[in-house]
Amino acid sequence: MRLLIIGSLEGQIGAASQIAMARGAKVTHAGDVISGLDVLRGAGADLVMVDVRCDIKQLIDSLASERISIPVVACGIANDATAAVRAIKAGAKEYIPLPPDAELIAAVLQAVTEESHQLVFRDPRMGQVLRLAEQVAPSDASILITGESGTGKEIMARFVHRKSRRSKERFVAVNCAAIPENLLESELFGHEKGAFTGAVARRIGKFEEANGGTLLLDEISEMDPRLQAKLLRVIQEKELDRVGGNQPVKVDVRLIATSNRNLEEEVRKGTFREDLYFRLNVMNLEIPPLRERPLDIIALADHFARKFADMNDLPQRSLSEEARALLRRHGWRGNVRELENTLHRAVLLASGDQIGPEAIMLTGSQPTAASAPAAQAASPAATGPEADMRARLVGRTVADVERDLIIDTLHHTLGNRTHAANILGISIRTLRNKLKQYMQEGFDVPHPGEADRAAL
Repeated sequence: MRLLIIGSLEGQIGAASQIAMARGAKVTHAGDVISGLDVLRGAGADLVMVDVRCDIKQLIDSLASERISIPVVACGIANDATAAVRAIKAGAKEYIPLPPDAELIAAVLQAVTEESHQLVFRDPRMGQVLRLAEQVAPSDASILITGESGTGKEIMARFVHRKSRRSKERFVAVNCAAIPENLLESELFGHEKGAFTGAVARRIGKFEEANGGTLLLDEISEMDPRLQAKLLRVIQEKELDRVGGNQPVKVDVRLIATSNRNLEEEVRKGTFREDLYFRLNVMNLEIPPLRERPLDIIALADHFARKFADMNDLPQRSLSEEARALLRRHGWRGNVRELENTLHRAVLLASGDQIGPEAIMLTGSQPTAASAPAAQAASPAATGPEADMRARLVGRTVADVERDLIIDTLHHTLGNRTHAANILGISIRTLRNKLKQYMQEGFDVPHPGEADRAAL
């Protein structure tokens, strides 16, 4: 995680930097928006924290005109509600009151990176994948990592990088699904001054940022076919042309790509180039879904219970046997990400000495085939928290349950979008799109400025 701090932050730069670095971030400081933009055009960053006294609108407008896609978080004194609302209206994703709170900054950093990088496993199937990954990591061969959403594809990519000969160089990740098509080309390859309206200076892209290291193209199946052709040339020639440039730039990058789709099927459909598929698929690491790794369920659950207890300054509680049985029976359509957020909720809801089944709020899905007999043993006449929860869900659509869960979580976080997205295991962009849909449908959803004022 590379964090750029712009402005003085009311003299709190030192504290904010120390908190971020303690959470694993590499921090750069710029005194104003102009120098901050220079940093972004050159070294780049994953997140910008900007003082509300800076011209946030100028920053946001400059990022948009120069096709730089990066989340911006505003910071200011805790009682300045007007500045907070102004920053959100200017385009900042969140507002962090000062002096900085360690857990709030940690939640923002985690929401941006979206995944912990610690690899926890116990199941033999996952062990086989890891042994294969470790075997091929020292080479420079391109690797395609496949698996359902939430299985941990980025974590596996980082594991490969750590085990490679490039481990001391930079690991750069690009989410191809999260960046609009018209921005992705400049994000990957950079641009020259004057390449398009708003390109006021040269900017290097992610390929150049990752030079000598590893570049992860996350969810590459979402990339437009036109851009796929340019990517293929970079892989073949080991050089790129910045947007608006005519001088090739040599790059030395180890490429890892991920996809939750069947790329062979995408090739047959004509949405993915066959020659690019073969270039990327020198080695395929397929991560099995969580339901096929039963021993990992409890190992991960115990890990997340400890992690979120520490994060929320709550006592460490072990999972009761009833709670463990409930987790084993679940289908885990959202895989590790769903499990992580289930345990985050459980840690917040638990009371007593253990995390019991009453704290386990599961999304609706069918149990796995291996655990079907155990699920059938819980007859319709069964009583207890699990039966009560099923009774509340039966007869409702998945969309209705999802809407209530999102809005309830937003109320729990006092309207903080970053916190809510982190707990729910979805991106800020997805959360905002959902909330926009709910407001259009007439549901009561706190507006960004109102929620932030309430939290101050």
